[in-house]
Amino acid sequence: MSQVYVGLGSNLAQPEQQVSQALRAIESLPASHISATSSLYISRPMGPQDQPSYVNAVVEVQTEMQAVEFLHCLQKIELEHGRVRKAERWGPRTLDLDILIFGTQVIDSVELTVPHYGMKEREFVLYPLHEIAPELQLPNGPKLTELLINCPLNGLEKLPYK
Repeated sequence: MSQVYVGLGSNLAQPEQQVSQALRAIESLPASHISATSSLYISRPMGPQDQPSYVNAVVEVQTEMQAVEFLHCLQKIELEHGRVRKAERWGPRTLDLDILIFGTQVIDSVELTVPHYGMKEREFVLYPLHEIAPELQLPNGPKLTELLINCPLNGLEKLPYK
């Protein structure tokens, strides 16, 4: 079993509902189960600011799948939720699922980079991740608490529990 952390984000088509449905879809993946889920957070968009705010969360999954197989399952969930991959970087989307950490693996391939290349600077990843794994150390990297020291909230807010 590998311990995997996945970042979830949505800013189109009822984002809170998109994230909740994605969590159910991840829970139903074969040979996998969710062991922890962060609160939902609202964050400012990266890149173009003329788009809605995002709803974000991080989930911890235990899986027997290999990393690329797990990635393909996440991409299928994105497609089922209306994700359209465009050339525009950091544009609006119905659902974005990113593998942040996959066990202790360091992967740098055309298809997958783990730990996720941008996670160390992104408040909408680090704060939800810290909520569910405060003692986490990145593979071949710093402790999560060290990254938080230099990561301002940038308007990140925890959504009230419903």
